[in-house]
Amino acid sequence: MKTVTMLYGCEGMQLRLPAAADVLEGQHVVPVKDEPAAVRAALAGPIGCPPLREMLERRRPSSVAITVSDITRPVPNRLFLPALLDELNAAGVGDSCVIILIGTGMHRPSTPLERENIVGPDVLKRVRVVDHRSDQADSLVRLSDDPPVSVCRAFAQADFRIVTGFIEPHFMAGFSGGRKGVCPALVDLATVQRFHGYQTLAHPRADNGVLEGNPCHRIALSVARAVGVDFLFNVAVTRRRRIAGVYCGDLEQAHRAGCEQVAAWTAARVDSPYDLVVTCGGGSPLDQTFYQSVKGMCTARPALGSGSTMLVVSHCGEGIGSRAYSELMLRWNNDWRGFLADIASRPERTELDQWQFQMQARVLERIGVSALHFASDGVPVDVQRRLAVAPLEGRGDARERAQRFIDDYVRDRPGARIAVIPDGPYTMLVS
Repeated sequence: MKTVTMLYGCEGMQLRLPAAADVLEGQHVVPVKDEPAAVRAALAGPIGCPPLREMLERRRPSSVAITVSDITRPVPNRLFLPALLDELNAAGVGDSCVIILIGTGMHRPSTPLERENIVGPDVLKRVRVVDHRSDQADSLVRLSDDPPVSVCRAFAQADFRIVTGFIEPHFMAGFSGGRKGVCPALVDLATVQRFHGYQTLAHPRADNGVLEGNPCHRIALSVARAVGVDFLFNVAVTRRRRIAGVYCGDLEQAHRAGCEQVAAWTAARVDSPYDLVVTCGGGSPLDQTFYQSVKGMCTARPALGSGSTMLVVSHCGEGIGSRAYSELMLRWNNDWRGFLADIASRPERTELDQWQFQMQARVLERIGVSALHFASDGVPVDVQRRLAVAPLEGRGDARERAQRFIDDYVRDRPGARIAVIPDGPYTMLVS
Protein backbone atom coordinates (compact mmCIF):
# COMPACT_ATOMS: atom_id res chain seq x y z
CA MET A 1 0.00 0.00 0.00
CA LYS A 2 0.99 3.64 -0.38
CA THR A 3 -0.27 6.78 1.32
CA VAL A 4 -1.57 9.69 -0.73
CA THR A 5 -2.48 13.09 0.72
CA MET A 6 -5.67 14.48 -0.79
CA LEU A 7 -6.51 18.17 -0.75
CA TYR A 8 -9.25 18.29 1.88
CA GLY A 9 -10.18 21.32 3.96
CA CYS A 10 -7.16 23.07 5.44
CA GLU A 11 -5.39 19.99 6.75
CA GLY A 12 -5.61 17.45 3.92
CA MET A 13 -6.69 13.81 4.12
CA GLN A 14 -4.33 10.86 3.98
CA LEU A 15 -5.63 7.72 2.28
CA ARG A 16 -3.95 4.35 1.75
CA LEU A 17 -4.24 2.88 -1.72
CA PRO A 18 -2.72 -0.15 -3.43
CA ALA A 19 0.88 0.34 -4.53
CA ALA A 20 -0.20 -0.30 -8.12
CA ALA A 21 -2.76 2.54 -8.11
CA ASP A 22 -1.97 5.31 -10.58
CA VAL A 23 -1.48 8.75 -9.06
CA LEU A 24 -2.79 11.24 -11.60
CA GLU A 25 -1.15 14.60 -11.06
CA GLY A 26 0.64 17.31 -12.95
CA GLN A 27 4.21 18.42 -12.54
CA HIS A 28 5.47 19.31 -9.08
CA VAL A 29 5.82 22.99 -9.86
CA VAL A 30 8.04 24.99 -7.55
CA PRO A 31 7.30 28.61 -6.60
CA VAL A 32 9.36 31.42 -8.05
CA LYS A 33 12.44 32.08 -5.93
CA ASP A 34 11.61 35.70 -5.17
CA GLU A 35 7.89 36.42 -5.42
CA PRO A 36 8.07 40.23 -4.98
CA ALA A 37 10.83 40.41 -7.60
CA ALA A 38 8.80 38.27 -10.02
CA VAL A 39 5.79 40.55 -9.57
CA ARG A 40 7.86 43.69 -10.18
CA ALA A 41 9.50 42.15 -13.26
CA ALA A 42 6.14 41.16 -14.73
CA LEU A 43 4.72 44.65 -14.19
CA ALA A 44 7.76 46.18 -15.88
CA GLY A 45 7.72 43.73 -18.79
CA PRO A 46 4.10 42.77 -19.49
CA ILE A 47 2.82 40.66 -22.39
CA GLY A 48 1.31 42.48 -25.35
CA CYS A 49 1.26 46.02 -23.96
CA PRO A 50 3.53 48.72 -22.44
CA PRO A 51 4.52 48.54 -18.75
CA LEU A 52 1.72 49.42 -16.34
CA ARG A 53 3.48 52.53 -15.04
CA GLU A 54 3.96 53.84 -18.58
CA MET A 55 0.28 53.28 -19.40
CA LEU A 56 -0.81 55.08 -16.25
CA GLU A 57 1.50 58.03 -16.79
CA ARG A 58 0.18 58.42 -20.31
CA ARG A 59 -3.50 58.05 -19.36
CA ARG A 60 -3.38 59.92 -16.03
CA PRO A 61 -6.58 58.29 -14.70
CA SER A 62 -8.49 59.94 -11.89
CA SER A 63 -9.96 56.59 -10.82
CA VAL A 64 -8.68 53.01 -10.99
CA ALA A 65 -10.71 49.86 -10.32
CA ILE A 66 -9.00 46.57 -9.51
CA THR A 67 -10.92 43.29 -9.37
CA VAL A 68 -9.93 40.39 -7.12
CA SER A 69 -11.42 36.92 -6.73
CA ASP A 70 -13.73 36.12 -3.83
CA ILE A 71 -13.01 33.83 -0.87
CA THR A 72 -13.69 30.65 -2.88
CA ARG A 73 -10.45 31.05 -4.86
CA PRO A 74 -6.95 30.56 -3.41
CA VAL A 75 -5.41 33.63 -5.01
CA PRO A 76 -2.32 34.99 -3.19
CA ASN A 77 -3.52 38.58 -3.39
CA ARG A 78 -1.43 39.61 -0.40
CA LEU A 79 1.72 38.78 -2.34
CA PHE A 80 1.02 41.06 -5.29
CA LEU A 81 -1.56 43.72 -4.35
CA PRO A 82 0.91 45.90 -2.39
CA ALA A 83 3.29 45.94 -5.37
CA LEU A 84 0.42 46.75 -7.70
CA LEU A 85 -0.68 49.65 -5.51
CA ASP A 86 2.91 50.91 -5.23
CA GLU A 87 3.12 50.93 -9.02
CA LEU A 88 -0.04 53.02 -9.17
CA ASN A 89 1.37 55.42 -6.59
CA ALA A 90 4.63 55.75 -8.53
CA ALA A 91 2.62 56.76 -11.60
CA GLY A 92 0.81 59.48 -9.65
CA VAL A 93 -2.35 57.54 -8.72
CA GLY A 94 -3.03 57.91 -4.99
CA ASP A 95 -4.68 55.24 -2.87
CA SER A 96 -7.78 57.43 -2.52
CA CYS A 97 -8.33 57.10 -6.28
CA VAL A 98 -8.35 53.28 -6.14
CA ILE A 99 -11.21 50.87 -5.45
CA ILE A 100 -10.77 47.10 -5.12
CA LEU A 101 -13.83 45.12 -6.16
CA ILE A 102 -14.29 41.58 -4.89
CA GLY A 103 -15.67 39.65 -7.85
CA THR A 104 -18.36 37.64 -6.12
CA GLY A 105 -20.33 36.86 -9.28
CA MET A 106 -23.42 35.00 -8.11
CA HIS A 107 -21.81 34.08 -4.78
CA ARG A 108 -22.71 35.60 -1.43
CA PRO A 109 -21.02 38.80 -0.18
CA SER A 110 -17.80 38.40 1.77
CA THR A 111 -17.69 38.78 5.54
CA PRO A 112 -15.40 41.40 7.15
CA LEU A 113 -12.94 38.65 8.14
CA GLU A 114 -12.98 37.17 4.62
CA ARG A 115 -12.37 40.61 3.17
CA GLU A 116 -9.28 40.95 5.33
CA ASN A 117 -8.13 37.46 4.32
CA ILE A 118 -8.66 38.22 0.63
CA VAL A 119 -6.61 41.43 0.39
CA GLY A 120 -4.67 41.55 3.64
CA PRO A 121 -5.05 44.04 6.53
CA ASP A 122 -2.53 46.54 5.13
CA VAL A 123 -4.27 46.83 1.77
CA LEU A 124 -7.63 47.03 3.52
CA LYS A 125 -6.38 50.11 5.35
CA ARG A 126 -4.95 51.72 2.22
CA VAL A 127 -7.84 51.56 -0.27
CA ARG A 128 -11.59 51.10 -0.43
CA VAL A 129 -12.60 47.44 -0.79
CA VAL A 130 -16.18 46.48 -1.68
CA ASP A 131 -18.09 43.44 -2.90
CA HIS A 132 -19.71 43.28 -6.29
CA ARG A 133 -23.44 42.87 -5.68
CA SER A 134 -25.22 41.29 -8.62
CA ASP A 135 -28.55 41.62 -6.81
CA GLN A 136 -28.39 45.41 -6.40
CA ALA A 137 -29.62 47.15 -9.56
CA ASP A 138 -28.23 50.55 -8.59
CA SER A 139 -24.71 49.11 -8.41
CA LEU A 140 -24.88 47.94 -12.05
CA VAL A 141 -24.72 49.65 -15.42
CA ARG A 142 -26.35 48.33 -18.59
CA LEU A 143 -23.99 47.84 -21.53
CA SER A 144 -26.28 46.00 -23.93
CA ASP A 145 -29.93 45.04 -24.29
CA ASP A 146 -29.46 42.40 -27.00
CA PRO A 147 -27.97 40.33 -25.54
CA PRO A 148 -28.55 41.68 -22.01
CA VAL A 149 -25.27 42.63 -20.36
CA SER A 150 -24.98 44.52 -17.07
CA VAL A 151 -21.77 44.92 -15.08
CA CYS A 152 -20.53 46.51 -11.89
CA ARG A 153 -20.90 50.27 -12.26
CA ALA A 154 -17.76 51.07 -10.25
CA PHE A 155 -15.66 48.96 -12.59
CA ALA A 156 -17.26 50.05 -15.86
CA GLN A 157 -17.05 53.74 -15.04
CA ALA A 158 -13.48 53.76 -13.73
CA ASP A 159 -10.91 55.58 -15.87
CA PHE A 160 -8.55 52.59 -15.71
CA ARG A 161 -9.56 48.96 -15.17
CA ILE A 162 -7.30 46.18 -13.87
CA VAL A 163 -8.36 42.54 -13.58
CA THR A 164 -6.50 40.12 -11.31
CA GLY A 165 -6.91 36.42 -10.58
CA PHE A 166 -5.28 33.06 -11.07
CA ILE A 167 -5.24 30.54 -13.88
CA GLU A 168 -6.27 26.92 -13.35
CA PRO A 169 -8.09 24.33 -15.46
CA HIS A 170 -11.82 25.07 -15.41
CA PHE A 171 -14.51 22.47 -16.00
CA MET A 172 -16.75 24.83 -18.02
CA ALA A 173 -14.63 27.69 -19.37
CA GLY A 174 -11.47 25.74 -20.19
CA PHE A 175 -9.32 27.80 -17.84
CA SER A 176 -10.06 30.32 -15.12
CA GLY A 177 -8.46 33.75 -15.02
CA GLY A 178 -8.44 36.42 -17.72
CA ARG A 179 -11.94 37.35 -18.88
CA LYS A 180 -13.57 35.48 -15.97
CA GLY A 181 -12.45 38.35 -13.73
CA VAL A 182 -15.23 40.32 -15.44
CA CYS A 183 -17.74 37.64 -16.44
CA PRO A 184 -19.03 36.09 -14.24
CA ALA A 185 -17.19 37.97 -11.47
CA LEU A 186 -18.73 41.41 -12.04
CA VAL A 187 -21.99 40.83 -13.91
CA ASP A 188 -25.66 40.31 -13.09
CA LEU A 189 -27.80 37.18 -13.27
CA ALA A 190 -29.19 37.98 -16.73
CA THR A 191 -25.65 38.06 -18.11
CA VAL A 192 -24.68 34.84 -16.33
CA GLN A 193 -27.81 33.15 -17.66
CA ARG A 194 -26.18 33.19 -21.09
CA PHE A 195 -22.69 32.37 -19.82
CA HIS A 196 -24.00 29.41 -17.80
CA GLY A 197 -27.17 28.69 -19.76
CA TYR A 198 -28.34 25.20 -20.68
CA GLN A 199 -27.31 25.38 -24.33
CA THR A 200 -23.89 26.83 -23.49
CA LEU A 201 -23.03 24.06 -21.05
CA ALA A 202 -24.56 21.34 -23.23
CA HIS A 203 -21.92 22.14 -25.86
CA PRO A 204 -19.15 19.50 -25.93
CA ARG A 205 -16.45 22.20 -26.12
CA ALA A 206 -17.52 23.72 -22.78
CA ASP A 207 -14.97 21.59 -21.01
CA ASN A 208 -11.72 21.48 -19.10
CA GLY A 209 -8.67 22.89 -20.89
CA VAL A 210 -10.62 23.96 -23.99
CA LEU A 211 -10.66 27.56 -25.23
CA GLU A 212 -11.10 27.24 -28.98
CA GLY A 213 -14.76 26.78 -29.86
CA ASN A 214 -15.81 26.92 -26.19
CA PRO A 215 -19.04 28.99 -25.99
CA CYS A 216 -18.50 29.64 -22.28
CA HIS A 217 -15.11 31.19 -23.02
CA ARG A 218 -16.48 33.10 -26.01
CA ILE A 219 -19.34 34.69 -24.07
CA ALA A 220 -17.14 35.69 -21.13
CA LEU A 221 -14.55 37.19 -23.46
CA SER A 222 -17.17 39.17 -25.38
CA VAL A 223 -18.46 40.69 -22.14
CA ALA A 224 -14.93 41.57 -20.96
CA ARG A 225 -14.21 43.18 -24.33
CA ALA A 226 -17.43 45.19 -24.15
CA VAL A 227 -16.54 46.55 -20.71
CA GLY A 228 -12.89 47.12 -21.55
CA VAL A 229 -9.95 45.81 -19.52
CA ASP A 230 -6.84 47.97 -19.54
CA PHE A 231 -4.46 45.60 -17.76
CA LEU A 232 -4.49 41.95 -16.65
CA PHE A 233 -2.59 40.56 -13.70
CA ASN A 234 -2.90 36.77 -13.40
CA VAL A 235 -0.83 34.23 -11.53
CA ALA A 236 -0.41 30.48 -11.45
CA VAL A 237 -0.01 28.88 -8.05
CA THR A 238 1.58 25.79 -6.52
CA ARG A 239 -0.19 23.22 -4.38
CA ARG A 240 0.71 25.34 -1.34
CA ARG A 241 -0.74 28.50 -2.97
CA ARG A 242 2.61 30.13 -3.72
CA ILE A 243 3.20 31.99 -6.96
CA ALA A 244 4.57 29.76 -9.73
CA GLY A 245 4.15 32.19 -12.62
CA VAL A 246 3.01 35.75 -13.31
CA TYR A 247 1.18 36.71 -16.52
CA CYS A 248 0.24 40.31 -16.93
CA GLY A 249 -0.44 42.74 -19.72
CA ASP A 250 -3.01 42.48 -22.49
CA LEU A 251 -6.22 40.72 -21.43
CA GLU A 252 -6.11 38.07 -24.13
CA GLN A 253 -2.42 37.68 -24.88
CA ALA A 254 -1.30 37.44 -21.26
CA HIS A 255 -4.11 35.04 -20.42
CA ARG A 256 -3.23 32.80 -23.38
CA ALA A 257 0.38 32.66 -22.28
CA GLY A 258 -0.64 31.67 -18.77
CA CYS A 259 -3.10 29.03 -19.99
CA GLU A 260 -0.44 27.39 -22.14
CA GLN A 261 1.95 27.11 -19.22
CA VAL A 262 -0.71 25.98 -16.75
CA ALA A 263 -1.91 23.33 -19.22
CA ALA A 264 1.62 21.91 -19.40
CA TRP A 265 2.00 21.98 -15.62
CA THR A 266 -1.34 20.46 -14.63
CA ALA A 267 -1.86 17.81 -17.32
CA ALA A 268 -2.00 14.10 -16.41
CA ARG A 269 -2.50 11.49 -19.13
CA VAL A 270 -5.26 8.90 -19.03
CA ASP A 271 -5.02 6.05 -21.53
CA SER A 272 -8.17 4.12 -20.61
CA PRO A 273 -10.96 4.18 -18.01
CA TYR A 274 -10.32 3.05 -14.45
CA ASP A 275 -12.46 0.79 -12.32
CA LEU A 276 -12.16 3.11 -9.30
CA VAL A 277 -11.25 6.79 -9.32
CA VAL A 278 -10.59 8.56 -6.01
CA THR A 279 -10.61 12.35 -6.13
CA CYS A 280 -11.38 15.40 -3.99
CA GLY A 281 -13.00 18.82 -3.95
CA GLY A 282 -9.70 20.71 -4.10
CA GLY A 283 -9.17 21.61 -0.44
CA SER A 284 -9.89 24.92 1.26
CA PRO A 285 -11.20 27.37 0.24
CA LEU A 286 -12.72 25.61 -2.76
CA ASP A 287 -14.14 22.53 -1.06
CA GLN A 288 -16.12 24.36 1.59
CA THR A 289 -19.42 23.71 -0.20
CA PHE A 290 -20.92 20.80 -2.08
CA TYR A 291 -21.55 23.25 -4.93
CA GLN A 292 -17.83 23.74 -5.49
CA SER A 293 -17.13 20.04 -4.94
CA VAL A 294 -18.83 19.29 -8.25
CA LYS A 295 -15.68 20.57 -9.98
CA GLY A 296 -13.68 17.65 -8.63
CA MET A 297 -16.27 15.21 -9.95
CA CYS A 298 -16.32 16.74 -13.41
CA THR A 299 -12.58 17.10 -13.91
CA ALA A 300 -12.17 13.37 -13.22
CA ARG A 301 -14.60 12.43 -15.99
CA PRO A 302 -11.94 11.48 -18.59
CA ALA A 303 -10.86 8.67 -16.24
CA LEU A 304 -14.36 7.21 -16.05
CA GLY A 305 -16.00 4.53 -18.14
CA SER A 306 -19.60 3.35 -18.02
CA GLY A 307 -18.69 0.75 -15.40
CA SER A 308 -16.43 2.93 -13.27
CA THR A 309 -16.87 3.87 -9.63
CA MET A 310 -15.88 7.24 -8.22
CA LEU A 311 -15.13 8.30 -4.67
CA VAL A 312 -15.06 12.03 -3.88
CA VAL A 313 -13.84 13.38 -0.54
CA SER A 314 -14.73 17.00 0.21
CA HIS A 315 -14.85 19.02 3.41
CA CYS A 316 -18.08 21.03 2.79
CA GLY A 317 -17.65 23.01 6.00
CA GLU A 318 -20.22 25.57 4.79
CA GLY A 319 -22.78 22.99 3.69
CA ILE A 320 -24.43 22.59 0.31
CA GLY A 321 -23.99 26.09 -1.08
CA SER A 322 -26.26 29.03 -1.74
CA ARG A 323 -29.90 28.97 -0.74
CA ALA A 324 -30.98 28.82 -4.39
CA TYR A 325 -28.66 25.90 -5.13
CA SER A 326 -29.66 24.03 -1.97
CA GLU A 327 -33.33 24.39 -2.75
CA LEU A 328 -32.81 23.27 -6.33
CA MET A 329 -30.88 20.15 -5.35
CA LEU A 330 -33.30 19.16 -2.62
CA ARG A 331 -36.29 19.84 -4.86
CA TRP A 332 -35.06 17.50 -7.58
CA ASN A 333 -34.00 14.94 -4.97
CA ASN A 334 -31.68 12.81 -7.19
CA ASP A 335 -33.93 13.04 -10.27
CA TRP A 336 -31.17 14.34 -12.50
CA ARG A 337 -32.81 13.03 -15.66
CA GLY A 338 -36.00 14.95 -14.87
CA PHE A 339 -33.92 18.01 -14.10
CA LEU A 340 -32.10 17.85 -17.45
CA ALA A 341 -35.37 17.38 -19.32
CA ASP A 342 -36.83 20.39 -17.52
CA ILE A 343 -34.00 22.82 -18.25
CA ALA A 344 -33.72 21.58 -21.84
CA SER A 345 -37.41 22.40 -22.35
CA ARG A 346 -36.90 26.03 -21.28
CA PRO A 347 -33.42 27.05 -22.53
CA GLU A 348 -34.43 30.72 -22.53
CA ARG A 349 -34.76 30.75 -18.72
CA THR A 350 -31.81 29.86 -16.51
CA GLU A 351 -32.45 29.30 -12.81
CA LEU A 352 -29.77 30.53 -10.41
CA ASP A 353 -27.08 27.87 -9.88
CA GLN A 354 -28.76 25.26 -12.11
CA TRP A 355 -25.50 25.13 -14.07
CA GLN A 356 -23.70 23.20 -11.33
CA PHE A 357 -26.27 20.40 -11.31
CA GLN A 358 -26.13 20.32 -15.10
CA MET A 359 -22.37 19.77 -14.93
CA GLN A 360 -22.75 17.09 -12.26
CA ALA A 361 -25.19 15.36 -14.60
CA ARG A 362 -22.33 14.86 -17.07
CA VAL A 363 -20.79 12.49 -14.55
CA LEU A 364 -24.13 10.91 -13.73
CA GLU A 365 -24.80 10.20 -17.39
CA ARG A 366 -21.64 8.12 -17.43
CA ILE A 367 -21.74 6.23 -14.11
CA GLY A 368 -25.08 6.95 -12.40
CA VAL A 369 -25.84 8.02 -8.84
CA SER A 370 -25.10 4.67 -7.24
CA ALA A 371 -21.47 4.71 -8.44
CA LEU A 372 -20.78 8.31 -7.38
CA HIS A 373 -19.70 7.90 -3.77
CA PHE A 374 -19.20 10.90 -1.52
CA ALA A 375 -17.44 11.28 1.84
CA SER A 376 -17.88 14.47 3.87
CA ASP A 377 -18.54 15.53 7.44
CA GLY A 378 -19.88 18.94 6.41
CA VAL A 379 -23.26 17.82 5.08
CA PRO A 380 -25.46 15.37 7.02
CA VAL A 381 -25.72 11.96 5.37
CA ASP A 382 -29.52 12.15 5.12
CA VAL A 383 -29.12 15.38 3.14
CA GLN A 384 -26.37 13.91 0.97
CA ARG A 385 -28.82 11.21 -0.10
CA ARG A 386 -30.78 13.95 -1.91
CA LEU A 387 -27.79 15.45 -3.76
CA ALA A 388 -27.45 12.82 -6.51
CA VAL A 389 -24.54 11.09 -4.80
CA ALA A 390 -24.17 7.85 -2.83
CA PRO A 391 -22.98 8.96 0.63
CA LEU A 392 -20.59 6.81 2.61
CA GLU A 393 -22.35 5.86 5.82
CA GLY A 394 -21.36 4.06 9.00
CA ARG A 395 -18.99 4.70 11.87
CA GLY A 396 -16.08 7.12 11.91
CA ASP A 397 -15.34 10.43 10.26
CA ALA A 398 -15.08 11.06 6.54
CA ARG A 399 -11.50 9.82 6.34
CA GLU A 400 -12.32 6.57 8.13
CA ARG A 401 -15.36 5.98 5.96
CA ALA A 402 -13.41 6.72 2.78
CA GLN A 403 -10.58 4.41 3.82
CA ARG A 404 -12.99 1.63 4.68
CA PHE A 405 -14.67 2.00 1.28
CA ILE A 406 -11.30 1.75 -0.50
CA ASP A 407 -10.23 -1.26 1.58
CA ASP A 408 -13.51 -3.07 0.89
CA TYR A 409 -13.34 -2.27 -2.82
CA VAL A 410 -9.77 -3.60 -3.11
CA ARG A 411 -10.64 -6.74 -1.17
CA ASP A 412 -13.64 -7.50 -3.37
CA ARG A 413 -11.89 -6.59 -6.66
CA PRO A 414 -8.21 -7.48 -6.27
CA GLY A 415 -7.41 -6.92 -9.95
CA ALA A 416 -9.16 -3.56 -10.32
CA ARG A 417 -7.45 -0.61 -12.01
CA ILE A 418 -7.42 2.26 -9.55
CA ALA A 419 -6.49 5.92 -9.96
CA VAL A 420 -6.21 8.67 -7.38
CA ILE A 421 -6.23 12.41 -8.13
CA PRO A 422 -4.77 14.12 -5.03
CA ASP A 423 -5.32 17.68 -6.31
CA GLY A 424 -8.83 17.04 -7.65
CA PRO A 425 -10.05 19.89 -9.87
CA TYR A 426 -6.58 21.42 -10.16
CA THR A 427 -5.41 18.49 -12.32
CA MET A 428 -6.36 18.39 -16.00
CA LEU A 429 -6.80 14.86 -17.33
CA VAL A 430 -5.95 14.41 -21.01
CA SER A 431 -6.25 11.36 -23.21
